[in-house]
Amino acid sequence: MRLRPKQIHPEATGFDSPDTGTIIMANTVQSKKRARQNEKRFAVNKARRSRIRTYLRKVEEAIASGDKEAATTALRAAQPELMRGVTKGVFHKNTASRKVSRLASRVKALG
Repeated sequence: MRLRPKQIHPEATGFDSPDTGTIIMANTVQSKKRARQNEKRFAVNKARRSRIRTYLRKVEEAIASGDKEAATTALRAAQPELMRGVTKGVFHKNTASRKVSRLASRVKALG
């Protein structure tokens, strides 16, 4: 498998050398495999983060429109997705809990 240059994503294939500023590519079999794995994980995590942001945006839009029913439904859909992100290591659990708590209090205030 061919390694891609750094311009795609810095953590995916290499890193900057602190002294020269050049890109250091994987040399050993293990480091090449790790680079491949990092690239795959980056893509999966990016998609997961994007999906979670979409759910959160739907809640925000429902709150902005003032529709408590839609906001509650959107929050119920967003909460498990956020917690799944925690389980998969995309977000820290406190971050997810904070987001859910703040959204829930805003939905409750719609009354």
